[in-house]
Amino acid sequence: MDEHRFIIFSERINLLISSFLSPIGRRGSLKGVPMMTISESENWEISSCSGMKYGQFVDWEKIDPEASERYQRILNSDHQELKTMGRSGFWVMPHTLRAKAYYHIIHGINCRSIKPDRDHYQDVAKKLFGEQKMSTHPFPEYMDDGVIPRYCLNKAGLNSVKKVLLCIGKHLPDINFCPILPALVALLLHFSEDEAECFHSVCRLIAYNDPNKRYIDQTFLTYRASCMTFGDLANKYCRGIRKLIASSHQNLFEFYSDWIMWIFADLPFTYAMRVLDVYLLEGYKVLYRVALALLSLYKVSVSSRNVVRHCTVEKLLERAFSIQLATRRELNLLFNANKDSLMQKGINTLQYKYLHSQTVVDFDSFSSSVVTGTEMRIVWAWIPERFALFNPQKLFSTNEHGRNLASFYSRVEGHEPAVLLLKTMDEEVCGAFLSTDLIERKKYDSEEPAYFGTGESFVFTVREITIYRSERADFANRQPSPDLRAARVCVYTSSGKEDSSSTPVSTTSTTNHTTLTCPAGTLQDPSYLTIPFTSSSPGPLSPSPKRAKEQGAFMFIAGDHERLVIGGDGGHALCLQADLEGGYTEQCDTFESAALCKRHFKIRSLEVWGIQNSTSFSHYFSYCH
Repeated sequence: MDEHRFIIFSERINLLISSFLSPIGRRGSLKGVPMMTISESENWEISSCSGMKYGQFVDWEKIDPEASERYQRILNSDHQELKTMGRSGFWVMPHTLRAKAYYHIIHGINCRSIKPDRDHYQDVAKKLFGEQKMSTHPFPEYMDDGVIPRYCLNKAGLNSVKKVLLCIGKHLPDINFCPILPALVALLLHFSEDEAECFHSVCRLIAYNDPNKRYIDQTFLTYRASCMTFGDLANKYCRGIRKLIASSHQNLFEFYSDWIMWIFADLPFTYAMRVLDVYLLEGYKVLYRVALALLSLYKVSVSSRNVVRHCTVEKLLERAFSIQLATRRELNLLFNANKDSLMQKGINTLQYKYLHSQTVVDFDSFSSSVVTGTEMRIVWAWIPERFALFNPQKLFSTNEHGRNLASFYSRVEGHEPAVLLLKTMDEEVCGAFLSTDLIERKKYDSEEPAYFGTGESFVFTVREITIYRSERADFANRQPSPDLRAARVCVYTSSGKEDSSSTPVSTTSTTNHTTLTCPAGTLQDPSYLTIPFTSSSPGPLSPSPKRAKEQGAFMFIAGDHERLVIGGDGGHALCLQADLEGGYTEQCDTFESAALCKRHFKIRSLEVWGIQNSTSFSHYFSYCH
């Protein structure tokens, strides 16, 4: 090697080493991760470094035969085996093995027709840049704030990321909001032979055509719907955190809007790569899992600055995959419902600049005889995201409409969902989220009341907010991982938790009332389902023997002219009598809830609040069982 070539070679090696050893402290760092920002891109070279490739004359597979054997195993494995490999870090090292694995995985997915040849990328680049040597092209609008994670890339690598991003924007002009794309391009460039291969790989992910296994959101509307879906999942698996956010007056809509960047901007490079390993195989669902794991670790201040110190990437992924999430189809149903609610709110693909003013519910002017505006804000934080977009609307109040269950029904029927609030004579406050229209009680030809509703129903106490919610019905009788079941916010959902401060109540009720039971295995009428991953009530109630505890999750709401009952097996979470003067509460297996207040209570004030301009999304879930 002559002296000139040796000098050039040495400079390149030094540049490569410095890019790995000194990534911190550069301009544009976000939460400890080196970033490239728009301000650094006013003038940059279009051409990337060319010349001798390090190691191009070496047969690396002969030097490392184990990598060659592993690659053959990758080629001969089915999708399920590849998922197991990805989760275990099978192809993490060497670098070339991971590159081959990525190529095999990405080029094996089904997608819309994408031209695979390198000439196509060169044609797009030529149309965009012409013969220029320098560029001042602004970044595409879909990049939001124009942030590119450095991920150990040198100057030539960053320039190539910019070129690929601009070419994607030119080639796929329908993309208008996609903050994840810069990180994906920067990561995949590490394992691509050149810019053209990176461009083609990302385009295949964008063009993936299975709606139940999405990869990349391409508009603000779909991105926002994904954020809302994550919010619903966080509500389920990270309950105490949601209360902290709401009680601190943080905007939930804003808090969850950055969830995907907790992974692809905040996580260190080695962690982001391990997430990418499984993301390429399993799609969007993996991102939900990892973000939930991060949220459970970092509470309301999600940041990965200390993740290396406190949690290895193996532990993070183990935590993520211990979360027993819904199926992809069920998640997609919820995603579509959230998307429709955004459209109903008037938010389309381009309106993200006006998002804040359109999604903030005003509780300053809220007036109630039962709860304060702050307390209602916290209750509102627990209802599903697609409804929390809208303001509460008073449907019924004993102070205004009298104390009569028939009047109650007449004013509440036709509204779905609804929030019931009551204050007792002892100044205790509790209530329930009723996921389904109360008119459903009339659908069964039976002398006894029929249970109906979905697993999104929950009961709660106010003052020391505690929530009890059903989990068993939501996820086909699967239990959430124990370390994610924290809920010392007193809302009772149907997996909820027993209030540790409450005196245990016997499951054998001493209250004089007709027992409401529900036979197992009865065919369901699914037409009134309002949410995915829940089972509706199996139909009319009959005087059958007490069912097994796991069946109690179906028993959400029942009512007739004599009473309104919320929760069933083992006791009723709430039972209101016909004159709305009083009622009782007891331990309830449906929500695994303790008594919400004094066992027998007199009602001082009762209100029901609907969702302003809300719509039922039953058509999405008409085939869920």
